Amino acid sequence: MKNNLWNILKKELREMFNDKKSLSMMLIIPIMIPLLIIGMSALFEAQINKPLEEYNQIGFNYEMSEEEKKLAQDSGISVNYYESLEKIENAYQEGEIDLYVTKEDNLYTIHGDDNETTSYAGSLVESYFNTYKEYLQTEYLTDNNIASDDVINIINVKKDIKEADNFYASYITNYAFLFIIMAITVSATYPATDTTAGEKERGTLETLLTFPIKSKDIIIGKFLSVSLSSIITGLISFILMLISLVIVQDMFTIYEGVNLMLPSASFIFALIVIIAYSFLISGLCIAIASKCKTFKEAQSALTPLTFISFFPGMIAFMINVKSSLLLALVPFLNFTLLFTDITAGNINILEIEVMLVSTIIIIGVTLYIIIKQYKSEKVLFNE
Repeated sequence: MKNNLWNILKKELREMFNDKKSLSMMLIIPIMIPLLIIGMSALFEAQINKPLEEYNQIGFNYEMSEEEKKLAQDSGISVNYYESLEKIENAYQEGEIDLYVTKEDNLYTIHGDDNETTSYAGSLVESYFNTYKEYLQTEYLTDNNIASDDVINIINVKKDIKEADNFYASYITNYAFLFIIMAITVSATYPATDTTAGEKERGTLETLLTFPIKSKDIIIGKFLSVSLSSIITGLISFILMLISLVIVQDMFTIYEGVNLMLPSASFIFALIVIIAYSFLISGLCIAIASKCKTFKEAQSALTPLTFISFFPGMIAFMINVKSSLLLALVPFLNFTLLFTDITAGNINILEIEVMLVSTIIIIGVTLYIIIKQYKSEKVLFNE
């Protein structure tokens, strides 16, 4: 039995490593991880450090005093005066100004559309008006012989807020893991398809089943070969992720003062999650592909699995779902939640054990079903 299983595994590995497409899936797809991390970090950096000149053109439809103009300029605002409402609206529509302000008695109204530039410009104008309001209050109190500090600073507020995790650091590590999940899934899809539906289409599966080899040895051999491909992809992706995190930490100021590297104790548990997922997705890919008649049909059947593996974790991250013992049982979702906790240094051994047990059960049931299927002629003739 062991010799048969070993021979099947060697056969599958030999075919897989001789197949250029399988190798490309295994080795090239992980390269997307550094591109993702560097690209998204550059995007975050550009948003945070947007040049003032890109959103400081502000229109005013009223004459400003010299004090107002000076305060506006000190706030970074480039003042643009328009004598009529029609002209200022046209200037805004044509992109000459980023925002405009109208005045009616003591009511100042900030006008603009809901977009990124308006958000930056709006914050700039609000900061100016807070400064201007404080200036007017100080002037009023001084004119009435009232010490302005006794009124404006009648209370003092001190902040003592614990520093939260850097949003961008958490975002980049979690999305990097989601792409590792996707890379592993894609890496498992092609060899699983080729070793089941592909062999069936070429007629080599029929020959293989005529040999004095148990169906169990054939399926486990195929499963282990696909799992090995997935694990290699996962390990390469994980290593590239770590290297990329080191690189972007030195490249971008948004990570200043933050250690992007995983805690040393987290490495082994992160690898456990990646390896467990590799085994699970390999078993599911073989189960689905073995039901198909042709290679093309299997590829179509496996396509939704890529999205199913990716979206639960993405949605959980977006709505900030927290891990629990119950969620540790949920396939796909449990891997992302556990990895998020592990990267933050929050390692819950019990939840990891629950994930492993549920994964082993799912793999065991899946392999049992495939083995039963391969004992029947239906696997050859798709009856």
